[in-house]
Amino acid sequence: MMIKVEAIIRDEKFEDVKAALNDIEVNGITVSQVVGFGAQRGFKEVVRGSEVEIFMHPKIKFEIVVSSEDWEKKTIEAIRKAAFTGEIGDGKIFSYEIRSALKIRTGETGYDALQS
Repeated sequence: MMIKVEAIIRDEKFEDVKAALNDIEVNGITVSQVVGFGAQRGFKEVVRGSEVEIFMHPKIKFEIVVSSEDWEKKTIEAIRKAAFTGEIGDGKIFSYEIRSALKIRTGETGYDALQS
């Protein structure tokens, strides 16, 4: 079984989450800068003298594929602890099963494709 864990977190928590994943020896992380909003909605900002409502907030998205439910739990807990502030906008973590994986360079599939 392969499981993908996706986490969308505050951009200022990037280094904390990266360090937490490194501490539990997670390998193979993809990180993207994204924008979005949830319960916090937007905020107002003055741009060139006019008040503008900004709906999208900068976030960081981590994507990690792990090889078992144990690794899924460890990975989610590490992210949750490192990303937590207790304020609206801390983010979300999603996980779901992956049907297949293929390492382009070697043609390996499944679990073997996740190895270095």
